[in-house]
Amino acid sequence: MTIRVALYHETTYHFDRPVTLSPHEVRLRPAAHCRTPIDSYSLRVSPAKHFVNWQQDPYGNFVARLVFPEKTRELKVVVDLVADMTVINPFDFFLDKSAEHFPFDYTDTTKRELAPFLEVDPLTPRLAAWIETFRRERLGAPVAMADLLVDLNQRVQHAVRYIVRLEPGVQTPEDTLDKASGSCRDSAWLLVQILRSLGLAARFVSGYLIQLAPDVKPIDGPAGPTADFTDLHAWAEVFLPGAGWVGLDATSGLLAGEGHIPLAATAQPSSAAPITGWTDVCEVTFGFEMRVTRVHEDPRVTKPYTDAQWTRIEALGD
Repeated sequence: MTIRVALYHETTYHFDRPVTLSPHEVRLRPAAHCRTPIDSYSLRVSPAKHFVNWQQDPYGNFVARLVFPEKTRELKVVVDLVADMTVINPFDFFLDKSAEHFPFDYTDTTKRELAPFLEVDPLTPRLAAWIETFRRERLGAPVAMADLLVDLNQRVQHAVRYIVRLEPGVQTPEDTLDKASGSCRDSAWLLVQILRSLGLAARFVSGYLIQLAPDVKPIDGPAGPTADFTDLHAWAEVFLPGAGWVGLDATSGLLAGEGHIPLAATAQPSSAAPITGWTDVCEVTFGFEMRVTRVHEDPRVTKPYTDAQWTRIEALGD
């Protein structure tokens, strides 16, 4: 069944006086490695009198550089996109023979190419103890790479209680483990640092998360969202030879699927900020709106018979 959705994302800054805006960088366009098909995309900016130059940053992320020639009392950035939510199997990847089990080594060439994503911050006490416990409990012998990723991702999810945190910036992994709580960006950065400490190249990802309410409630397991939902989100990606970058969502403990739309993937969280820039000194009121709407949905096909009944019918026909 195919479902296409329209995502609307509006960010507004109201200033208490006319202000000069510096050049602003906007990272709100789906990245080149996005697996979810994007049928259409538009970026609208107010004030109307501005210049836009699309470019790519050192990581290959799309960046709209905005220049404003006149003072203004409002800055508004609006994204509209249509995404095809056909189900993506997050385990649909192949690994090089050398990387099927952990530990493995990247080739010298690959290590040089991945250097920014292998940089590890100095280990702090809680983080070092967490990693040592994981090594002792899980890495006593070679382990299948997919099993390792699932286990590690879920352990981080269990260790960090998700909270909505309005303070700017990202917590250090030490703070996140100490508080045992954090936002999605805090869990993502913690997972990135753990992966790098294990010798795996990892990067921080900022993007959209789309979650659709199920048509039929599951008999077992989590019920999922009760209504269609979208928000800005953060997760981690790990580089595996043969598979490339694989997304891990430490907030849910799941691998990234069709609902994860990456916008920027970077070595440091600060480089993935959706909008950056400055203004004259002023008072500002921040506004934010996001919504997702189903614009096309193939009708569900209900089987007239169960598989067992079809088997019986076919046997009678023979």
